Amino acid sequence: MIVRSKAPLRISFSGGGTDVSPYFEQYGGTVLSTTINKFAFATLGTRDDPTITVNSLDYDIMAKYACDDHFVYDGELDLVKAVINNVRAAHKWDESLNQGGIDVFIHTDAPPGSGLGSSSTMVVALIGAFQRWLNLPLTNYDIAQLAYKAERQDLGIKGGLQDQYAATFGGFNFIEFYESSVVVNPLRIHPEYLNELEYNLLLCYTGKTRLSAHILDRQISSVEQRNASVMEALHESKNIAVAMKNALLQGRINDFGALLHEAWLQKKKLDEHITSPEIDTLYETARGHGAVGGKILGAGGGGYLLLYCDFRKKHIVAQKLEECGGQVVEFGFDFNGLQTWVVSPA
Repeated sequence: MIVRSKAPLRISFSGGGTDVSPYFEQYGGTVLSTTINKFAFATLGTRDDPTITVNSLDYDIMAKYACDDHFVYDGELDLVKAVINNVRAAHKWDESLNQGGIDVFIHTDAPPGSGLGSSSTMVVALIGAFQRWLNLPLTNYDIAQLAYKAERQDLGIKGGLQDQYAATFGGFNFIEFYESSVVVNPLRIHPEYLNELEYNLLLCYTGKTRLSAHILDRQISSVEQRNASVMEALHESKNIAVAMKNALLQGRINDFGALLHEAWLQKKKLDEHITSPEIDTLYETARGHGAVGGKILGAGGGGYLLLYCDFRKKHIVAQKLEECGGQVVEFGFDFNGLQTWVVSPA
């Protein structure tokens, strides 16, 4: 039996950082995001011997373990280990193997550190594959929360809550984060507005990934110390998320683009390393040639730059970004969220 799954990567428009502890427990977090047609994939296949093999197709890594191994988090394929540990502990999946094992294959359309939530999305895809294989009674909320536990709590990887929920639910969502709950509000945006937004957006890879842990460590410390500038920026990013949501629902797409610039101004206040001279050059070049607004995705420091452009100048912006060393990437919106399927035997 072979089960496959895919979960979409996300772009966050505003509110990122307000989903990170301890901010959302104290003030409530709010994020506006959507998923795109770039994915993380996972495949599970049963095998006859009591062995688990894990294959990372992106990094050409293969590891082999005994089914009864106690997985130690040592930096080698830890995301997969954390998912297996959680599923095995909560759902007794060993009993379904009948003394056999499994082969696990993973790959993603974007590397970790890209700002598209790829690590969290991979965890969601893995949990989805196990859910389908074992027919587990998990809701979307259960899957997202289990992904958060595996990545943030068990592995201690710094980050917020939004990536897991975005990847699981898919589409445009206005997500609210509270101390003891998360509420995902799907947005019913007119197709004409979505087409116009997609037509005017441009996604540019800055040329390097980044390690977000240090940025997030400093941001968390700033919240704990009630740093006035950081707190004001986080509060205002929530207000901008609300304004952007309203602009989308009402079809004020150009206003949405201008608000994207305001979101970037607030995001830069969270930590001095969110931007860099290279990112600033790309952004200023884009703004100088027809981009209305934009922001770096994820924690910052590298990854992907999202831009809203005057449609008459979008091609010029793309050309200028390429001349500055950026790489423009085609993308579209995805509305399906986590998907799983069984592969029919040949």
